Amino acid sequence: MEFDIYETLMLACFVLLLGHFVVQKVNFFQKFNIPEPVVGGFIIAMFSWLIFSVSGKEFTISESLQQGMMFIFFSSIGLNADFRTLLKGGKGLIIFLVVAAVFIICQNFLGVGLAHLLELDPRFGLIAGSITLTGGHGTAGGWADTFMASSNPLIGARDIGMACATFGLILGGTIGGPLAYKLLRQNKYEELSPEEIQNNDETHEISVPQASSGKKVNYKSIMLTITLLSVCLVTGQYLAEWNAQYRFTLPTFVWCLFIGVIIRNTLPHLFKVKMHDESIEILGNAGLSIFLACALMSLKMWTITELALPILLILLIQVMMMLAFAYFVTYRVMGKDYDAIVLSAGHCGFGLGATATAVANIQAVTNRFGPSYKAFLIIPMVGAFFIDILNALILNVFITFI
Repeated sequence: MEFDIYETLMLACFVLLLGHFVVQKVNFFQKFNIPEPVVGGFIIAMFSWLIFSVSGKEFTISESLQQGMMFIFFSSIGLNADFRTLLKGGKGLIIFLVVAAVFIICQNFLGVGLAHLLELDPRFGLIAGSITLTGGHGTAGGWADTFMASSNPLIGARDIGMACATFGLILGGTIGGPLAYKLLRQNKYEELSPEEIQNNDETHEISVPQASSGKKVNYKSIMLTITLLSVCLVTGQYLAEWNAQYRFTLPTFVWCLFIGVIIRNTLPHLFKVKMHDESIEILGNAGLSIFLACALMSLKMWTITELALPILLILLIQVMMMLAFAYFVTYRVMGKDYDAIVLSAGHCGFGLGATATAVANIQAVTNRFGPSYKAFLIIPMVGAFFIDILNALILNVFITFI
């Protein structure tokens, strides 16, 4: 069966509603911050696997809708990347960015090295590396499309990518807390009472970067954001076609992201254009949700059974490296204090999962041991957009040489 663009959009919306219903009913998905489109999409993927096993039939969806939604999501990341925010983060943010970049490099060296040992295509090592673990589901889908469209298509790239990203979400939300508690006990930090935590909250203040426009979401802000997103999509596509003639190439979604970064950091200064962060976030999240619903519900689980054990082995070793890196590097480089412990827990969250997982990790720690304003400033800023830019640049270097 083949579904056109409108049928695909309708199915994606039903998948999102199904995911929302299941997540609200099952505490496990809430605890580990599993996105609603991932839950709904995997249910449909398992159902389609059952149908294929019984009848040998499968369905295909509109690739153009899926790809367009992915480009919208990455464009929104670029449009949110205000470099003034980076400056507000101060020295700690810069140091943490360097730590995160070093970890991405380690993640990919480990993934590619293990893929060679297991006699897999090295690109699977990148998929079981920073593409899915640091990058998440969105980045997994972007690179999977690139790998499958290459002169040597990587069969099963999207299916493996979505599975790896989901595995990372669960493990990223599992290991951060225990690591933090070990460091807290090691440094003899004691759990605070609710009254002590409240007193700390009242006596400390933090300057969190605010949106550049305080206006509510309205017709004008939505139309301006759609216009900017469309400029990112069109320009990014043209640049990707131009870039295709050279050896060092960037996928279309990376060009869309970079165009968004340029727009965000030039238009407000040169032409006094007010950026509407809420509108950008809403449309970007909508694009990501529809893209994930499409990607997950079209998974062909029967194509990845042969790769399941080798990829699982790589992922388990990646988890062990994440723990070791957070314990021996992140904690020490960030200052070996309470903030460093909370940042280490957060690093486990988005080093294996996503920003939401990282925030959940640091909330779990600070709810018991007191606030860490430094961690709550740095983790969302790095996880929201800077890490995606770093990841894209590092991945392109790896892909050029493998």
